[in-house]
Amino acid sequence: MWLEKSEMAIGRRTDMIYVDDDHLEIRFPEVHKNAGIRINFQRTLRIPDDDQTHHLPPGLGQFPIRHIEDFDLKDQNHLKERGGVIMPMFQAEALWLNFDSLEVFGDVDYPVAVKIGTGKICAISGDSWTSTLNKDPQDYLVVPEQPWIDGYNVDTGIVRQFVAAPLGQGYTVEEQLTGEATVGGLQIQAFPMKKEYYEKINKPIAREYRDYNVDASASVCYSMEAPSLDMGLAPGGSMHQEIYEDPHDFEVWDLRETQRCFVTIANAEQWMTVTGEEPAASPCSSRAYTEAGLPWFKYYDDDQVAIEGAKRLGNIKSIKNVIPKTGDNIWVDEPSTIKQKIQDIIKKKVSSGKW
Repeated sequence: MWLEKSEMAIGRRTDMIYVDDDHLEIRFPEVHKNAGIRINFQRTLRIPDDDQTHHLPPGLGQFPIRHIEDFDLKDQNHLKERGGVIMPMFQAEALWLNFDSLEVFGDVDYPVAVKIGTGKICAISGDSWTSTLNKDPQDYLVVPEQPWIDGYNVDTGIVRQFVAAPLGQGYTVEEQLTGEATVGGLQIQAFPMKKEYYEKINKPIAREYRDYNVDASASVCYSMEAPSLDMGLAPGGSMHQEIYEDPHDFEVWDLRETQRCFVTIANAEQWMTVTGEEPAASPCSSRAYTEAGLPWFKYYDDDQVAIEGAKRLGNIKSIKNVIPKTGDNIWVDEPSTIKQKIQDIIKKKVSSGKW
C-alpha cells in the first residue's frame, strides 16, 4: 500500500495538503508559515518521438484534480486505499508539472525539495522509490530553482516526456524496470528547508513562466479506448530540459517533516462515469500546433548546474518502440515539415540600482 491510513489525508484531514483551484498545495506550518509549494499538472502537446530533441511545449491548461475518496470507483475502489487525488488523461496524452512557492508578501520563496515518482520509480534517478532524500545520486529537484519538470531524466539536459499509457501492456517505466504493473500513477513527496537555514536566506529569486494560455484547440490527437480506469506514465519523445543540481548543502533539508501524495491517473474516457464531469477535449497534435505558427519554448538559467542523466532511465524504451502485449501500439507520430517557432525564456535578475 502506498500510504498508511494516518498519512492519506488531503486537506480536510490534516490541513497539510489541499486541493485549491486544481492546484495541489503542500504546506508545512509547523516548520514555517511560508514553507510549502503549489503544484499544477499542465496539459500539453505530445512531442514527436523522432531523432530530434525538441524544445519545451506550451501549457494548454490545467488538468482537473479531485479527492479520490469522493467517488465510487466500482470494481476499482481499492485504488482509494492509496489516498490522494485523481486526475483524467487520455491515452497517449502528455503532461508537465509546474511548481510554485506559496505566495508570501515581502519574503523570499521558501525552498522545498521534491521527489517525483511514476509507478514508484523515481523520475530523477531511475531508482526504486524510497521515502527519503538521497544526495548521490540526487533523486529530487529543488523548488523554486526548478520551475517545472516534463519527463524522465534520461541524459544530461535531456528528458523523455511524461505520456499516459495503460497498465499491463509493457509501456510504462514501472513495467520496463520491474516487470510488473502494480502501482501506476504519480507519486509526489516534499521536504521543506529547515527553518534556521531559511531565515539566513536573503536573495530574491526570479520567477519564470511558460505560456498557460495558448489557444491550441484545433484538431484532435490520440485518444484510444483503454480497458482499465487506472493508468501509468511512459516515456515519449526527447526534450531539452535540465534537472538542476541542489544548490544547497544536504543538511538544510528537514527529513523529519515530509508530506506525500499519490496522484491516480484515470482514463479520461471513463472520467464522466466516475465524476459526472466532462473531460476536456484532447489537445491538438504537435504538427497542427507548429503549422499554426504557435511558439515552443527555450529556457535559460546560467546560474544553475544540471545533474547527469540517470543511467537506468537512459536505457528505457519510448512508447513508440514498445511492442504491446496485446493489440496495436498506441503511438501515432505526426511529423511536421514546418520549422518550430522558438521563444526564449531567460531568467534575469532585477538590479537594485543606486538610489
